[in-house]
Amino acid sequence: MKIFITGIAGFIGYHLARKLFSQGHHVLGIDSYNHYYDVSLKRSRAAKLDDLGIETSYGDLTSTTFKSDWHDKLDGVDVVIHLAAYAGVRYSLEFPKLYINNNIIGTQNLIDACEHWSINKVLYASTSSVMNGNPVPWDENTKLYNQKHPYGYSKVVNESQFQMSSIENTIGMRFFTVYGPWGRPDMALFDFTKNILAGNEITVFNNGDMVRDFTYVDDIVDGVTILLAQSGKHIYNIGRGKKVQLMDFVSEIEKNLNQKAKIKMAPMHPADAKETWSDTTKLKALGYDPKVSISEGVSKFVHWYKNYYRIN
Repeated sequence: MKIFITGIAGFIGYHLARKLFSQGHHVLGIDSYNHYYDVSLKRSRAAKLDDLGIETSYGDLTSTTFKSDWHDKLDGVDVVIHLAAYAGVRYSLEFPKLYINNNIIGTQNLIDACEHWSINKVLYASTSSVMNGNPVPWDENTKLYNQKHPYGYSKVVNESQFQMSSIENTIGMRFFTVYGPWGRPDMALFDFTKNILAGNEITVFNNGDMVRDFTYVDDIVDGVTILLAQSGKHIYNIGRGKKVQLMDFVSEIEKNLNQKAKIKMAPMHPADAKETWSDTTKLKALGYDPKVSISEGVSKFVHWYKNYYRIN
């Protein structure tokens, strides 16, 4: 298959592109290299993809000429996997217009292009955040309440945009707290590792009383590849399906670094959910079987981090 990935130099996009390429697919994609986090990390991912022969290009979905500019690349595409977006729940409270422009308007431009060029299958990223406010575990039929932040409502809008589009097959993917090598610097594992090694304080919200369904990136990618074969208009949770106490996660990082964290306890952040936990029954019925434990996943990340930043 010819597969076009938006956000290909992002965390999930990078790992997914490598996996699909290894399976023999023709993979190409675009990234806008926005400055939400260190662009050099995105450039490094893109360079590794280019070395493999995976075509990565600069592309901005918010451009009014996107549909015409990308005709040659979209010609003959079997599946678009839409991962491009501004991420981060806390950041979105400060800069909501970035999320409206990139996540909502950018997505509509992509939909218009797919409709125009008769691309009939799109897999698109959503988030577990849209289900916040409900008792856990969250399944795909959970009612969506008023969102706590612009990132959340931008993803609710994305789900509606694809459901209402004329694209025949649109598969939404609600990701749960993805972590692993090449991860985003704003996520807890990256941020905690960086600051513990530097001897700085780490900030733990809600005084540490938080639960997350941490999902290793390879398991996320496996879930996405399973969904390539699906048709119709559906939404799936992709998570590990297990609850992890945040302080247990911190302990695992400390163990792998062989260094204790200096912890600053803070009250609940207004954008945060106290707990997340995925019900992945729907995806497991298709063969999904997440395998990577927290201890294994954190160990792999720390190994990558030290190697990438040349830390002994």
